[in-house]
Amino acid sequence: MKLTLKQLKYFQMVCELNSVTQAAERLYVSQPSITNAIKNLEEDLSITLFDRSKKKLILTPEGEIFLDRVNTILSLVDDTIAEMKDYKDLKRGVLTIGVPPMIGTFIFPRIFTIFKKNYPNIQLNIIENGSLAVKKMIETDELDMGLIIMDSINEHLSALPILNSELLVCLNKEHNLSNRCKLTFDDIKNEPLILLKEGFYIRREILKLFSKHNVQPNIILSSNQLQTIQSLIINDVGISFLMKEIVQKNKSIIKIPFTNKVPINVHLVWKKDRYLSKISKTFIDFIASHSIC
Repeated sequence: MKLTLKQLKYFQMVCELNSVTQAAERLYVSQPSITNAIKNLEEDLSITLFDRSKKKLILTPEGEIFLDRVNTILSLVDDTIAEMKDYKDLKRGVLTIGVPPMIGTFIFPRIFTIFKKNYPNIQLNIIENGSLAVKKMIETDELDMGLIIMDSINEHLSALPILNSELLVCLNKEHNLSNRCKLTFDDIKNEPLILLKEGFYIRREILKLFSKHNVQPNIILSSNQLQTIQSLIINDVGISFLMKEIVQKNKSIIKIPFTNKVPINVHLVWKKDRYLSKISKTFIDFIASHSIC
């Protein structure tokens, strides 16, 4: 059985006008085209749709049920076509983006504000997680794209550079290292550490630094809340490592770069072999053409 939308539309129009002739005129087709379409429908369905014993067309009980279903189907088709046109014209759409809390604090609000102003009907769904976790979710098709910190691009991802920054050692004002211009690893290797949780790129890089020097880090607390981490630094509970842009305006925290700079590079990332919707392409073009920071 192979029903076509054309057959359904012919049938619906005949029912609406109670006339094959008028239906043919309305649809700009020949009368035999309408007649044959309905005949084929009845043969495919093995039912009689019209009672032809009277002078005018009257639906059979089966025809009444079929018309009800056809009206629903064609209404859904019309709605779907209209909805797809809205997507095409960027009148609506949904984009799911992964954003680490650190980036969400100072980059994403600006992106969101400007993008929403230009495309008010596009919904941005934000999934907050660490860069490593977001990267994995992009690779497994759980996200459309993500704003993440990364040091290299693998063969499965495409990336657009957003920001080049660095990691700073963050201390309490009264800390004995607070008057230094730069710090080495040896200066901080025995300090109590407050780190971001698992799944965060910065945590991985700090632990790699400790491992490189064969030192067991003294991690006293892990959190994904930047406000909590900064509050603990201010209260001299421990030291931490945050992006320059996160703490540069916080006068209650001393920020000192490493002697050997620890670079932090933020990218907009998406999967190479995944279909890019017009909305995704629009967002990528938007990021590429705007100075975000």
